[in-house]
Amino acid sequence: MEQQRDESRVDHMRDDEQHGPLAGFTVGVTAARRAEELGTLLERRGATVLHAPALRIVPLADDSELLAATEELIDEVPDVVVATTAIGFRGWIEAADGWGIGDRLLDRLRGVELLARGPKVKGAVRAVGLTEAWSPGSESMAEVLDRLLDEGVEGRRIALQLHGEPLPGFVESLRAGGAEVVGVPVYRWMEPEDLTPLDRLLDVTAARGLDALTFTSAPAAASFLSRAEKRGLLPEILSALQGDVVSACVGPVTALPLQARGIETIQPERFRLGPLVQLLCRELPGGARTLPIAGHRVEIRGHAVLVDDELRPVPPAGMALLHALARRPGWVVARADLLRALPGSGTDEHAVETAMARLRTALGVPRLIQTVVKRGYRLALDPAADAKYADS
Repeated sequence: MEQQRDESRVDHMRDDEQHGPLAGFTVGVTAARRAEELGTLLERRGATVLHAPALRIVPLADDSELLAATEELIDEVPDVVVATTAIGFRGWIEAADGWGIGDRLLDRLRGVELLARGPKVKGAVRAVGLTEAWSPGSESMAEVLDRLLDEGVEGRRIALQLHGEPLPGFVESLRAGGAEVVGVPVYRWMEPEDLTPLDRLLDVTAARGLDALTFTSAPAAASFLSRAEKRGLLPEILSALQGDVVSACVGPVTALPLQARGIETIQPERFRLGPLVQLLCRELPGGARTLPIAGHRVEIRGHAVLVDDELRPVPPAGMALLHALARRPGWVVARADLLRALPGSGTDEHAVETAMARLRTALGVPRLIQTVVKRGYRLALDPAADAKYADS
């Protein structure tokens, strides 16, 4: 048994070297910022990427709310300032410069405990001549929160540079510990101006046309679900994300809007894009079904099949049939059951024959699937495997 597992791992490694670990899988990207970087990382590993920003960033340089918060902090200096994003911190300083109070703001920030969430924020802080007191190696707001609570926040005034909306649980925890929290709303998240790509991504998700959906911010996750609800698609989206489509989040804060809806998520140990992609490279191939069929090693991926070492793209109807057959390997599946598995299935069983013919052509080895006259179809499992699955 251990030898079989080792051989399976070696086979996976060979496939990954030839095609990329994400070859045959479709991954959705909801990010507004750094979407190109994430998409490139995924495509380099073989994935098909569908990108639709779930939100857009609106700077608030002329916003009275940001001006009022800045003037309040200049007049009544906080004990701690938490900078959460590089783009947000730079935008705050630039906006203050535009109002003619940039130097006064920097003077105040020099005298406080300045915490920077991650290397990029640290770089933005240092670029304006400031020095951070501390920055977590993990880029995790949870680690920032733990540090503040460990220090004690009773009676302390903490300014928090928000990134789009209040951070769930962060502000509440500080206030519960006795802190006064002042939000600095540097920019705001809003729906995309063009909703067409997002609506298309929602439709594909509801139809299980994705293998995974990536989220890099809590506002993006919340916006994705909000748009689904507005379109009346929320039940279908929740069903897909609770079952067939993997929800991959860059970190635990990002995952909160999804988890609040009962959606399980996966998250890397380090909350960055590279580890997020590496996690998908393990999770998606690890969930693929591999079967010995008619003398061939067949691995069933999202929208393609590896037949031995050859990647064979398969149309959606064919994949639906193949998944239905693979759920009971070697068993005969009736045409009526296969018809129900087809997308937008009707009542004409001839659709099954048409889709089956195209599936066999796509696989390149027609004998992988046997026709059982007057009964249906079955996967032509190798004899040893046929016995293994006989009672499944």
